[in-house]
Amino acid sequence: MEKIKIICDSLSDITQEYIDKYDIEMIPLNVIIGDKQYKDRVDIQPDEFYKMIREDKILPKTSQITFSDFYETFKKYTDKGEKIIYIAASSASTGTIQSAMMAKNEIENGDIRIIDSNSLCFGIAVMVIRAAELVQMGKNIDEIVEEIEKIKNDVYVSFACDDLEYLTRGGRISSTKAIIGSVLGIKPICIIKDGLVENILNARGKKNVASKIVELAKTNGVTDLSDQIAFIGYTDDIKERDRLEEKVVQELKPKEIKYFQIGCGIGTHGGAGVTGIIAFKNKK
Repeated sequence: MEKIKIICDSLSDITQEYIDKYDIEMIPLNVIIGDKQYKDRVDIQPDEFYKMIREDKILPKTSQITFSDFYETFKKYTDKGEKIIYIAASSASTGTIQSAMMAKNEIENGDIRIIDSNSLCFGIAVMVIRAAELVQMGKNIDEIVEEIEKIKNDVYVSFACDDLEYLTRGGRISSTKAIIGSVLGIKPICIIKDGLVENILNARGKKNVASKIVELAKTNGVTDLSDQIAFIGYTDDIKERDRLEEKVVQELKPKEIKYFQIGCGIGTHGGAGVTGIIAFKNKK
């Protein structure tokens, strides 16, 4: 049986539960706060990160994983004769995949496959988990890559932002819209479309966010989750997370719900108070 290592990075927000269960390698992004640099989920944890940006009103930054980080990680496994599948964040949103490609090209005699997930956050993680399951089932590397490429466009990611300043800084909405939205209590509901964050719908007031997220999911092919897990993501707002769970259970009836905490990499661009849902679209 082939020895295959599944690798992702911390933009996937994959939980420690799955890292431990499937022996997944996660490479941390670099988070910059003021004049200090931290490795995501190594030097700084999400709770600490969100506390800092709420209390200190800071605007953090991220820097891409370097060529050397990828090279060292890949080489560690190819030197042991293991094959590698690295599932990367959308190339339309970040250049991290380019560093991975450069590292791959520098390693001789290694079978390294790099998949552009065309997604972000736990949208990447569901593909990583599926790839790891296939490894345990004894599938070969070609079969696993083919399966992930087949399912990646069926992954649905949607989330709501509480602080418009972060979307403005990232160019998702204009500063004028942000000012008006803040006054009116507008909460943007976004999806990942073609690998990019797109503001599709708006909720008036925080209490309407959960119902709008579910409404948008239904219009995008997520109508019945009775045969799958729904993953609910949150930053630091437990009340809003629970409100979304209640609505998802009522409307989409998932087989199971699991939580994940949105990490520093995604939180840098979405701010505190983000909630969202990740699931597979229903087949037509």
